Amino acid sequence: MHARPFEQFLKQLSALTRRQRERLLDLLVPAAKLDKAVDLIEQAAASRLACPHCQSRHFHRHGRAHGLQRYRCKDCGRTFNSLSGTALARLRHKERWLDYLDGMLDSRSIRRSAADLGVAGATSFRWRHRFLTVSKDDRVQCLAGIAEADEMYVLESHKGARKLDRPPRKRGGKATKRGISHEQVCILVARDRTGQTLDWVPGTGAVTRQQLHQHLLPRLERDVLLVTDAHGAYRAFARDTGITHETINLQAGVRVRGAIHVQNVNAYHSRLRGWLLPFRGVASRYLPNYLGWRWALDGGRVGSVEGLLRAALGARQQAIFHT
Repeated sequence: MHARPFEQFLKQLSALTRRQRERLLDLLVPAAKLDKAVDLIEQAAASRLACPHCQSRHFHRHGRAHGLQRYRCKDCGRTFNSLSGTALARLRHKERWLDYLDGMLDSRSIRRSAADLGVAGATSFRWRHRFLTVSKDDRVQCLAGIAEADEMYVLESHKGARKLDRPPRKRGGKATKRGISHEQVCILVARDRTGQTLDWVPGTGAVTRQQLHQHLLPRLERDVLLVTDAHGAYRAFARDTGITHETINLQAGVRVRGAIHVQNVNAYHSRLRGWLLPFRGVASRYLPNYLGWRWALDGGRVGSVEGLLRAALGARQQAIFHT
């Protein structure tokens, strides 16, 4: 619309009825949200934009589609946009993404998010795990100084699976065996005194020395002081690797010995367990995504929908945490 007709249109707004204003907002608000989402997407992708097919950085603008600028590669001739080759490619309804991410900041369930936005449950589910695909791995590479490690256990869940190798149970059921068994999934958490946290889902049952070698060893600085409970797997792991190791005998009632304790990691376990409860059982195969989600929320590391969207697009950690 040209400037003069637009000014005339603005002058007529005051004469609109309430119903007409509501209809106008129904058209304008989604368009404004789409513009904001598109701006954030293109800003986050600007520094790393390249052809996803041949990785060339020689391209030119080639029109717009679905709100996004499209480009044509000068080397291979194929077209792409800022989402091509990312976990968010081909997802629809971008005008609702920021509202959906706001629900993720509030830790809303898939069903509640779907109801709030008027989308199908399958769409809500797909968005959640696409948004978490990249952001769950945005962690520090290694822990340094004093690092605490401990594991927690949750009941294994095959929620959503079409076939089960055991009789089905109600959500929130109990294991048939006492103590730690292969009915429970191990969540291994390591955390240093600066608050940097790493976590893994090594498998079911008690954590083993081999699993510690596979997951924990590559993420520890060589001069780290590892503090754990008296579990034998940690002692064997420390002997194998030569890592300085201190233990706390929790069963004997010893919780703190100077700077030697595992209270930071145990406090993280407590927050994680309480956060998982409202979801009424997370499918075990999706636990890494939920762990990444909790890590982003813990301590306000991602405090805005813009930061969470940048995280989903693989933006650098520093840009995410200080949004």
